Amino acid sequence: MMPARVPQRIRKGLGGAVPLERAELPDDALARHPDPLPPTGRIVDYWLEGPGRTILYVSLDFALASLAVLLAQRGVGGQLAPVKAPAVVVALPVLTVALLALRGAYRRRLRILALDWLPGIPSAITIATMAVAMLDLLILGRVTHPGLWVRIWLLAGSLVFSGRLVLAFVQRRLRSRRVSPRPVLILGAGAVGRLVARRLKASPEYGMSPVGFIDDDPPMTDEGYEEGVPVLGTPDTIEDVLSSTAARGLIVSFCRCPDVRLSQLIRTCQERGVEVSVVPRMFETINNRLHYEALGGLPLLCFDAVDQRAWQFAVKHAFDRLLAASLLVVLAPLLAAVALAVRLTSRGPILFRQRRVGRDGNTFDLYKFRSMQWQGRITNSHGEDFVASRLVERDVGPGGVDGQNRLTSIGGVLRKLSLDELPQLINVLKGDMSIVGPRPERPEFVELFGREIPRYHERHRVKSGITGWAQVHGLRGPTSLRDRIEWDNYYVANWSLGLDLKILVLTVIALFHGG
Repeated sequence: MMPARVPQRIRKGLGGAVPLERAELPDDALARHPDPLPPTGRIVDYWLEGPGRTILYVSLDFALASLAVLLAQRGVGGQLAPVKAPAVVVALPVLTVALLALRGAYRRRLRILALDWLPGIPSAITIATMAVAMLDLLILGRVTHPGLWVRIWLLAGSLVFSGRLVLAFVQRRLRSRRVSPRPVLILGAGAVGRLVARRLKASPEYGMSPVGFIDDDPPMTDEGYEEGVPVLGTPDTIEDVLSSTAARGLIVSFCRCPDVRLSQLIRTCQERGVEVSVVPRMFETINNRLHYEALGGLPLLCFDAVDQRAWQFAVKHAFDRLLAASLLVVLAPLLAAVALAVRLTSRGPILFRQRRVGRDGNTFDLYKFRSMQWQGRITNSHGEDFVASRLVERDVGPGGVDGQNRLTSIGGVLRKLSLDELPQLINVLKGDMSIVGPRPERPEFVELFGREIPRYHERHRVKSGITGWAQVHGLRGPTSLRDRIEWDNYYVANWSLGLDLKILVLTVIALFHGG
C-alpha cells in the first residue's frame, strides 16, 4: 500500500498527538479496521446487511406468497373445502415480489421500522390478487372460485407481513447487540461530521460503525475529534483508506473539498462498490416533500413547506377533539380511580396546573394529575431562570424530578405509566393542545431556550402535543435538549397525517414496553 500524506495538522489516534509536516504515515497507521468477524458475524453480515440481503427478502416473500396459494387451495386447517386453483395462480408470488420491489420494499434502510413498509404490503398483495383474478376471468370467461381469491388475499397478506415482521425483529436485535455493523467513513471532521459520528456510535439500530474521518483540513484542537474515530487520511488517499479499513460506506458531511474533487471522490467510491450518502447543504430546511426536477441537464431539488392553514390541519384538529372526547369517556373509570388515589395519598389538589407555551407563543394552563407533594403555586421566575440556564449548560431537557424528590407514594407509579398526563385530554378538547406535537414548555424556559438554542421557536408553528416524535424516540425526561428540539423541528417540517398515525402507534408500543 502506498504511504498516505497528511497536511500540517495534529493526528489524534495515530500513535499520539504529533504534529506532522507533510510526513508519511507509518505502515500500520491506516490499519484500524475492526477485528475480523467471527463465522457467525460473517453469515449475519452477508445475509442481513450485505449482498445476500435482497436475496433473502425476495426469497422469503416469494416462499410465503406461494405457501399462501397452497394453503388456500387445500383449505386452512381442514376448516374449508379444498379448491382447485387455475394455472394462472402461479403468477401471484412473482407479481407480489415485483410490486413490492417497485415500492422499494427491498431497498436497504438506515432504520428497520415495520411502520415504514407496512402500508406497502397489503396494497401490493391486493393488486397482485386482483390482477391474477382478472387474468383468470379473461382466460376462462369466468372467475374459477371467488372464495379462493379471498383466501389467497388474506393468507398472503398475513404470511408475508408476519415473515417481514419476524425478519425485522431479528435484524433489529442483532443490530442492537452490534453484531456485524457496517464500517463507514465520514468525509469532513467538522461539527456536522462529528455529529454524524456521535449519532452512529450512540444508535446501533442504524447498523453502521464509524471507523474514521477523511479530511485534509481537520480542526486543530482535540474537540475536533470524536473519541475512537480518528482522522485517517485526506480525499487524495481515499483508495488507501478504503482498502485498509474495509469500509463499505462513505457519509459526506461538510468539508472544504472543492466540488470537482468531491465528485471525483464519490465516483471512486461508487466504482469500488462503496455506498455513498450525503448530508445536504441547508439540511435544516429540507423535508420529506422533496422532489426532483430538471432544468435542461441541470438537476433541481424542490421541496414544499408544511402549510399550517391547509385542510389537513383542519382534519388533524377535528380528529384531536373527537379522539380526546372518546378517550375521556372510555377512560372515565380509570380517571376516577387515579383521582381518588391522588386525593387519598397526599394533601393538595388532584390536578396540577402549570403555565405552558403553545402554538404561536400563546400560553395556556396545562393539566396533570398531581404526582408530587403540594407546596403551593410556584411563581419564582428567578428560580426557573436558574434551572433553565443549567439545563442549557448541561444540554439536558426539562422533565423528571428537579431538585429535592417530592414524589408522592402514588406519583412514581403515575409517572412511570404516564397516567399523570391523561388530564391533558382536557387541553386537547379545549383546543390548547393536540394529541401529537412537540411537548410544551414553561414560559421562562421558552424565553431562555429561544435565546440560546438556534431554531428553538420553530416548534411553536404547530400546537403542542401529549406525545411527539421526540418522545417516541426516547427523548423524554432528562435527555439531550438539543436532540429533542431537532426531532421536534423534524416533525414540524415533515408533518403529515400519516406521521401522526405512526407516532400514535409508536406511543402505544412504548407504553406496553414501559417506555
